[in-house]
Amino acid sequence: MRDPVTVSTGITYDRENIERWLFSCNNNTCPVTKQVLLETDLTPNHTLRRLIQSWCTLNSSLGIERIPTPKPPVDKTQIVKIIDDAKKFPRTQLKCLRKLRSITLQSERNKTCIEAAGAVEFLAAIIIEVHIDDGSGLAKASDEALSILYHLNVSENYLKNLINNEEFVDSLVQVLKHGNYQSRAYSTVLLMSMCQVADPIQLVSVKPELFIEIAYVLSDQISQQAFKAALKLLLELCPWGRNRIKSVEGGVVSVLIDLLLDVTDKRACELILNVLDQLCRCAEGRAEFLNHGAGVAIVSKKILRVSHVASDRAVRILISICKFSATARVLQEMLQVGAVAKLCLVLQVDTSLKTKERAKEMLKLHSRLWRASSCIPPHLLSSYPSS
Repeated sequence: MRDPVTVSTGITYDRENIERWLFSCNNNTCPVTKQVLLETDLTPNHTLRRLIQSWCTLNSSLGIERIPTPKPPVDKTQIVKIIDDAKKFPRTQLKCLRKLRSITLQSERNKTCIEAAGAVEFLAAIIIEVHIDDGSGLAKASDEALSILYHLNVSENYLKNLINNEEFVDSLVQVLKHGNYQSRAYSTVLLMSMCQVADPIQLVSVKPELFIEIAYVLSDQISQQAFKAALKLLLELCPWGRNRIKSVEGGVVSVLIDLLLDVTDKRACELILNVLDQLCRCAEGRAEFLNHGAGVAIVSKKILRVSHVASDRAVRILISICKFSATARVLQEMLQVGAVAKLCLVLQVDTSLKTKERAKEMLKLHSRLWRASSCIPPHLLSSYPSS
């Protein structure tokens, strides 16, 4: 223990750990007694802390350093004062924001306190004020505000308020367009979190510009976290309204196929295939997929090589192609790149029942052209389903 505190049940814990239990994990019980904590106030156990410090001093010869006396925890009043100072004295705004960020990073309790003090609305207003970095201090203030919002792990209610603020959403898109790599990453994660709690009506009205910027975030590969957040954001958006078409027009399909060529992370591969599956459910998405020279080949290659989930999504992409875009050229390409042989192999190995059913459906659908082809090895041809 470095900072012992006592909860209302009388049990003492280390502050950092009990705050993580209460505020990060959203528990409301005492870990030892299992009693519900009606109040989450933590009382410093000064006696135990002094004993710990004395023990450290007595054992200093063994290389043990004395634990410093912890600073009193920040309260809501202090946060409100910092926000008020930033509003009243613009010249001190950046300094106040840096102080606020420092407090945010200290503990989970501080994050809850900052949110309760009305900081989310204040930070959003700063970001709205600056859309494009013009070299002024305002742009730096916007970056600081965005960093704080990212580290706050904003709660669902506040996220819903943010997604309702059209100006704020537009500002985040501008950050994606003009911001530095770090701010673009923060904006992507924040947008993903907001869309996860949004109503469908809000997702339907997303502007096309967002999809263009998501494509750039993916192709720039700013960070692994931003990369996956961008894919999850697309998965939240694609099912609603014309968002699939907006994604296709934003260049997402070709970017995803290019990324699929080199991706090694299993989860990232699954997410990419999941998004492509969504986009291939519209005619525009399938057309763009087939216009890419490597689309069919790379998706087929991922079958049985990554995971059951990846195989299922890859087969779903191919069945969309086979059902709705199966020209003679496409069917011939599937033979030549080994996609049909892979579908035969799916029937022989351990895959999900749904995946097998989709593979069988495709093979039956085009058996007249595929079954007699020399492109399918004899040992796989034996599993080809009868019409």
